Amino acid sequence: MRNSRQKRHDLLVIGFLILATGAVYWQVGGHEFIDFDDDRYVFRNTRVLDGLSWQDVRWALTAMEVSNWHPLTWLSHLVDGELYGSSARGHHLTNLAFHVANSVLLFLALLRMTSALWRSALVAALFALHPLHVESVAWVSERKDVLSTFFWWLALWLYAGYARSPNLGRYLAVLLAFALGLMAKSMLVTLPFTLLLLDYWPLRRLAIERRSLGRLCLEKLPFFVLAAVVSALTVAAQGSGDAIISMQKFPLDVRLGNALVAYASYLLKTVWPFPLAAYYPHPAEIPLGPVLGSALLLVVLSIGVVRLGRGHPYLLLGWGWYLGTLVPVIGLVQVGAQAMADRYTYVPLVGVFIILAWGGHELSARWPKRERARAALAAGALCALTACTWFQTARWRDTVTLFKHTLEVTQRNPMAHGILGTALGRRGEVDESIVHYRAALRLRPGLAEAHNNLGIALFRKGELDEAVEHYREALSLKPDHATAHTNLGAALYTQGRLEEAVAHYREALRVKPDSPETHNNLATALDAQGHVAEAIQHYEEALRLRPSDAKAHKNLGITLYQQGRFDEASAHFEAVLRIDPSDERARTLLRRARERSP
Repeated sequence: MRNSRQKRHDLLVIGFLILATGAVYWQVGGHEFIDFDDDRYVFRNTRVLDGLSWQDVRWALTAMEVSNWHPLTWLSHLVDGELYGSSARGHHLTNLAFHVANSVLLFLALLRMTSALWRSALVAALFALHPLHVESVAWVSERKDVLSTFFWWLALWLYAGYARSPNLGRYLAVLLAFALGLMAKSMLVTLPFTLLLLDYWPLRRLAIERRSLGRLCLEKLPFFVLAAVVSALTVAAQGSGDAIISMQKFPLDVRLGNALVAYASYLLKTVWPFPLAAYYPHPAEIPLGPVLGSALLLVVLSIGVVRLGRGHPYLLLGWGWYLGTLVPVIGLVQVGAQAMADRYTYVPLVGVFIILAWGGHELSARWPKRERARAALAAGALCALTACTWFQTARWRDTVTLFKHTLEVTQRNPMAHGILGTALGRRGEVDESIVHYRAALRLRPGLAEAHNNLGIALFRKGELDEAVEHYREALSLKPDHATAHTNLGAALYTQGRLEEAVAHYREALRVKPDSPETHNNLATALDAQGHVAEAIQHYEEALRLRPSDAKAHKNLGITLYQQGRFDEASAHFEAVLRIDPSDERARTLLRRARERSP
């Protein structure tokens, strides 16, 4: 039991973590969504924006959307959608709240395992304030990161209690925390290995309880089984979403070389966090020099850890933690086309922080006035990191700011050009967006999304023929691109080519049957062809999927009005005005419908 003085120190550390983390990240409350996955998770996701329902809960438990199975993450977004709707502020502040909670929970878990107050506090502060962690906090789409880590740290805290006094209830509590974490993000599959490392140090279960490694592994068997099941689900989800990159595109030697460079780069960015980018493009070929240099660094560090580890067990724990927890995202199984990502360090860097905190404590043991020196060094490092984190967080305020910076600090980055083009298009800067789409396609002509988005920009400028060419090119690269089918249908409809437009709308619905926009567009085309009954069915389906769709309400109201069904038409015009009271055409049509209603 900790005495009252120690508890006051605990509260002092917790207060510092809350205030410092909140202060440096509070600016995210004024940030926008990012046009990079935030659309799929929140601001264009009708399920999330329409609020929480039991139907959505059932969907979250089985959905393989965005190439992942993470039902708890979807539930958290659904709750935020219910609370905040499309306002980015609430979604950002929820991420921040989890990061603050994670910082405090990491401190409490380390303190419970080691009883080393100030070293545990330093690790937690480095975790809270390091700029490599900005991406996980400032990007709403990385809710899965901060949410899953909450359960990771909770599992460690519970495991420390179980190791001290084992019983079935405590064991099941750890297993439950692990299961919940896996349901937020599959990266927790490495937690059972981390628990084995903690058994070695600081829990010393091998030495104190004289348990064999085999018995400790057997104890973790349910954890390994859960990890295997979720790994299989994740591979299935990523495979269904075409997120896993083939060996033909990135051969094994390229993956191994990139993994070595990434391991070394994360270490270097830990001590010198510049430059940081939202997207690091994967090189098709990696020069031999960086690979050999990275391999040499890792080998030298590993030899040093092994040689010194017997007398300094935190080295083995920290190094094993860093190397092991990065395995799922180091690129041996390549998901996406990025070489590395800052968010991947959210948990792994804790191993490095443990080495720094405990190693620094030992190295300074013989210094005169060591307590003051330690405090001064820690304060200086944290102040420098906090300043870096503040500026890095500011770069995430909107998509244009973020990806202009990304293009400044990376080379040959077609993804960044494409995302920046989308953001500029949303701002109405269509000409500049076209420049970036064309730049993306010069670097990588096979980007289906860039062709689709360039088509959208050209369509907005009225350049329909070229827009159609790019939509067709997107579909030649990705035949099941539902959005490109819908967009091509819209361009063909505008050109008066109704039969072709209907064919592409139907194909879009075959791929993605729950798209309210496509149902509405198909209904409009069918209505123009005189297929009124089927058009009404698709308008109604669009409204079932998105009851707040003013455009669909208006279109259906007009169709019903033309059919002489004035009462039904009036109901839809009234719905339009509830959603958008400034719609004068709907107001006029409502008045006429009421006048003609019997």
